[in-house]
Amino acid sequence: MMNTIFQKNGGVRLLLQGNEAIARGALESGVMFCAGYPGNPSSEIIETLAEAAKTLPLYVEWSVNEKVAIEAATAASFAGCRALVSMKQNGVNVASDFLTNLTLSGTHAGIVLITCDDPSGISSTNEEDARWFAKLADIPLLEPATPQEALDMMRMAFDLSEQIKNIVMFRSVSRLSHTRSDVVIHHLPEISSRAFFNIRQSFHTFPVVAKHKQRHEKLNQAGDQFEISEYNTYTGPEHPELIVITSGCVYMYVKEAIDMLHLNENIGILKIATTWPLPKAFIIKHLQRSNRFLFVEEVDPFLEENIQVLYATAAGQLGIKTFFGKSSGHIPFCGELTPSIVLDCLASLFNIKRPEIQFQTHALTLIQDITPLREFGFCPGCPHRGSYYAIKTALLWDNRDGFVSGDIGCYTMGIWPTGFNQVKSVHAMGSGMGLACGYGKLDRFGFQQPVITVCGDSTFFHAAIPALINAKFNQADAFLVVLDNNATAMTGFQPHPGTSHTVMGNKTEPVDIEAICRAMNIPVSVADPYEMLETTKVVYRMLQECGVRVLILRRKCALIQNKEGGFPYTMKVDIHRCRGESCGCNRYCNRIFRCPGLIWDENAKKALIDEVICVGCGICAEICPQQAIIRL
Repeated sequence: MMNTIFQKNGGVRLLLQGNEAIARGALESGVMFCAGYPGNPSSEIIETLAEAAKTLPLYVEWSVNEKVAIEAATAASFAGCRALVSMKQNGVNVASDFLTNLTLSGTHAGIVLITCDDPSGISSTNEEDARWFAKLADIPLLEPATPQEALDMMRMAFDLSEQIKNIVMFRSVSRLSHTRSDVVIHHLPEISSRAFFNIRQSFHTFPVVAKHKQRHEKLNQAGDQFEISEYNTYTGPEHPELIVITSGCVYMYVKEAIDMLHLNENIGILKIATTWPLPKAFIIKHLQRSNRFLFVEEVDPFLEENIQVLYATAAGQLGIKTFFGKSSGHIPFCGELTPSIVLDCLASLFNIKRPEIQFQTHALTLIQDITPLREFGFCPGCPHRGSYYAIKTALLWDNRDGFVSGDIGCYTMGIWPTGFNQVKSVHAMGSGMGLACGYGKLDRFGFQQPVITVCGDSTFFHAAIPALINAKFNQADAFLVVLDNNATAMTGFQPHPGTSHTVMGNKTEPVDIEAICRAMNIPVSVADPYEMLETTKVVYRMLQECGVRVLILRRKCALIQNKEGGFPYTMKVDIHRCRGESCGCNRYCNRIFRCPGLIWDENAKKALIDEVICVGCGICAEICPQQAIIRL
């Protein structure tokens, strides 16, 4: 049965996730080519479109990285096919080199770049605000506030792109991408386009100055349309005491807070959905309504700074205004906004005492008393636990103050106790190997510490290969450990070049990491992290070697193994061998090793296997000095 998201008839009300609404909007726009790289909170967009491709005429792929994704999608645009590229905010950095050139050359068929930003870095290494790239590249930027707007504004984005012959940026954030709401869908068009590149056209950046001028003219054209956009709205009194200027899903927080504080007769809301270029005349018109303004937006003061610059150009006409926001300290300068933050801010500006705060504080205190502490941790049976334990042990054997240069993935949790605090740096994807290139050339300055670089299989293909080639070319002393768990696990098990199928379900020949390394004449070994002692010996041996070398620790993600038939063992603690707190290990198994399948029985004062949580990977059998943990 066809998923209702992909039905052709419109006028139907569906409950959709924000990302599903974005995907539906792209389908209603006649999108033909979709590419991206997985990363929360954006992943469901490509996954939804891939599901649609089973019954609708479009092509969808997970590309090897975001730069390749936007390049592939652009080819479709050049050949007359509407295209979409999706990523999280970190990915816009990766795509930016091509993006800032593409916006000079221009495009043909409509193409939209979706960035799903992650305020507070819920599943990211930063909380970067990607909106600045729109300003940097001189391209239009749209910010929907609800799933319905996300669907409708996606249609607008494709039309606008085609009109100005340039890419359009479309921004969501975590709460919009992952919320659910009623959405009214529209009809799907019949796609009759045929891909064809007109050889009488060309797409390049020369002459640069002339193309730069054209880019600004295209931006101005978009700005003219934004002045009359139905998605930019003002609601509230004719001349309120305060106007809140906002964008994106925090608009809903503002509405809720005003209602709760009964300030509808005092506060107006200016919602800007076309956040770059600014609809200048529209904004100046509404700046005349009040003398006090509050900016509420995530993450950076993008609207705040740009609108205040606009105000400065019209100050003689508008008179003295007072602005509140991030710069004044009324809105936090970093972190995700919440309804309570907006509520507190508005209450303070109107000197409203809120007795519910005391109740909330009391309730939170009670909850904290009864809620057990939770920490980030690897899943039961996760091979990364065994990998980090082996690395930790090998570095101790080596005794030269060695450390781990990390990367992005589930294994990033190696910065915490679950990974034995082994990882000492994490930045952008592939940066662990890039840092290794630097460490590996410091011997002339007296640097003698061994460095182990870790990256996952998906990250290896995404960004580590160039740095590995760099290490080989420059003869760096670099030891790379690829934690190959056969998935882009952290973001939802999306396929990558090392797996055997594409996002559309097509079988493909996996790209062999070991073969890539051997092709570069780099020594490579393979080990199983479940066999921790043997893996530790391999890691230790390779620590003593010099030059570029690679160790692949290969074991499928525990969640994949569980789906494919489970694990090899049933685990048990021999309570007669377990010496509990009298053992010299001081409860090492659940205090340090920390697998959630190992628990402490307070009554018996013995370690136990939690039979509900334990999956039976068997690696804990190697850590007990009394050999009390047994594989059955």
